[in-house]
Amino acid sequence: MERLATLSDDIKQYLIVTGNYWVFTLTDGALRMLVVLYFHGLGYSPLSIAMLFLFYEIFGVITNLVGGYLGARIGLNKTMNIGLAIQIIALLMLAVPEPWLTVIYVMIAQALSGIAKDLNKMSAKSSVKMLVAAGEEGTLFKWVAVLTGSKNALKGFGFFLGGLLLTLMSFNAAMLLMAGVLAIVWCFSLYALSNDLGKAKNKPKFTDIFSKSRSINLLSGARLFLFGARDVWFVVALPVFLSQAFAWDHWTVGSFLALWIIGYGIVQSLAPKLINFKATLSPAKETVKWASLLAVVTLAITILLYFDWSIKVSLIVGLIVFAVLFAINSSLHSYLIVSMADADGVSLDVGFYYMANAMGRLIGTVLSGWVFQLYGLTACLAISCLFVFVAGGISSKLPR
Repeated sequence: MERLATLSDDIKQYLIVTGNYWVFTLTDGALRMLVVLYFHGLGYSPLSIAMLFLFYEIFGVITNLVGGYLGARIGLNKTMNIGLAIQIIALLMLAVPEPWLTVIYVMIAQALSGIAKDLNKMSAKSSVKMLVAAGEEGTLFKWVAVLTGSKNALKGFGFFLGGLLLTLMSFNAAMLLMAGVLAIVWCFSLYALSNDLGKAKNKPKFTDIFSKSRSINLLSGARLFLFGARDVWFVVALPVFLSQAFAWDHWTVGSFLALWIIGYGIVQSLAPKLINFKATLSPAKETVKWASLLAVVTLAITILLYFDWSIKVSLIVGLIVFAVLFAINSSLHSYLIVSMADADGVSLDVGFYYMANAMGRLIGTVLSGWVFQLYGLTACLAISCLFVFVAGGISSKLPR
């Protein structure tokens, strides 16, 4: 406690933002796994399960655009707290008797959760820019990497938690438990977060939600295809395939995906060391190099599955290598957007970028259910490979 008391105000704010982000991410990961496994158990098709997340992703696109504007106008502390409150409402909406859980009802609850998630993420990522001194690029990369990596590790624990909760209790009891924990965090955040964090000195116009920077537009385009490449197989296709092809139960599927995400998050946190960060880092060269490696690995997994070569070994080992390379790509992108963003009203640029991120997830989610239902996991991975190649091609136009 004495050491905490001696920390600077900026570090304390960073810890509060990170703590909020951690707990929120834990509930978000658990909620996703609970919905996928619960509705798969009720007999829903892969495409129907993907549709449950449709509004989640659509409203994520809208929220990042509008949320970046709101963050610059009213402050990132308020947008973060609004996100926490909306997630509590979404969880309570799902804590109802089973007959109420129709597809439309769940889609509406997931829409609120999507709004909450992206308000929270945009606020957390933008806050880091405000808490690191200008020109300290190495420090900025490390802070962004730690925030992003720890978030994804906790999302993995959320997947694990989702599978565990569904094993130990009912679906609606799990929703009530998570809503209660998040309500405690929300009350503390209302008290502790700085009131002027991230508020722009010059009030932006609503038209400023669209980025005018060529570099940010290119990076956003690359991000769209990068995350579409992950979610086209990860969101629906992979958990359903593991359940069907390997006869894994809820606990095993949740545990495997949790470990995958946790490892992915750890690698993200270590990315500054793996990339050998320098002040003269070339965005174009680094992003193309890591995207190319990811594309080659994805292609190799696709070929191995197509020829039925030891499917379980090929898939599990391939996904581990994919996780490492995707984590480095993601962490590099996350650093670049925060670095390139305008310091005054940083949430505008970050919000636009994560709008593209959400659009990629939306496309990937829909394709994950549709393509898997019609053609299987191999086809999903083939599309993933194509998307990574496109992301690399766009990244080649970034500044050198």
